[in-house]
Amino acid sequence: MPATKKLTLGHSPDPDDAFMFYALAERKIDTRGYEFEHILEEIQKLNERCTRGELHISAVSIHACAYVLEHYALLPCGASMGDGYGPMVVAPSRDGLAPGAPDDEIRSWLLERRIATPGDMTSAYLALRIFLGEFTAVQTPFDRIFDDVTDGKAQAGLIIHEGQLTYAAQGFVKILDLGEWWRRETGLPLPLGGNVIRRDIPEAEQSVIASILRESIQFGLDHRAEAVAHSMPLARGMNLPMADQFIGMYVNDYTLDYGDIGRRAIYEFLERGHEAGVIPAPVELEFVEYAS
Repeated sequence: MPATKKLTLGHSPDPDDAFMFYALAERKIDTRGYEFEHILEEIQKLNERCTRGELHISAVSIHACAYVLEHYALLPCGASMGDGYGPMVVAPSRDGLAPGAPDDEIRSWLLERRIATPGDMTSAYLALRIFLGEFTAVQTPFDRIFDDVTDGKAQAGLIIHEGQLTYAAQGFVKILDLGEWWRRETGLPLPLGGNVIRRDIPEAEQSVIASILRESIQFGLDHRAEAVAHSMPLARGMNLPMADQFIGMYVNDYTLDYGDIGRRAIYEFLERGHEAGVIPAPVELEFVEYAS
């Protein structure tokens, strides 16, 4: 291996991803001769870039794994799992929907509305399709969903990232938490995001890189205060305690390694996506192993 090997690393401009890769960005750990160029783009754009194999390593939606595995293998670390919580459908009001309405009533209510969604390859979109079936979707950049609902371009919004904590302050009410529903439905966490690595990188190097990324995540968890502080420039609309809460939701033991439960959740999610007619073919996953 050359003295320095440069790799592109795509991730979202969000505090949880910044937290995970703090140690890499600030050179806090041994990167074994690799240099990582951080490419910050919103998740739908990263999904699209990975369909073309443009980045060496990238965050992707788990839904997007169905479309990128020609070029990529799934890394065992970097997961974002909604463990009883996740993307939400919100609206300006619940008018016409009874308090504590059952799922069937929520489905009927939502099917009468246009729903702003953050991209058709996001896991949030797939989860809502599994819950709702076909619906009228208005594809919207995730950070404009509140605005598009307020402006009347949609009557409800499917929110991801920090919107899960800030929606009430924006004047919205929760209609459905897809992570809660998925837990009731399957008993599993909802798999939202992961990291992939390009297949043309030799397998031995893939394993070393996986270990480096896991060390970066572990470093953030072990040095939480400084890693959270590093993430704050990307904490849109969140103060420090709220950003710390959000990071805790999506950087945890599942992020260090999916484990058996996390892997089962991914298989179940993608299988149900195929059964719902969203994913065109069954998905065969391949996980990278850590270097021994």
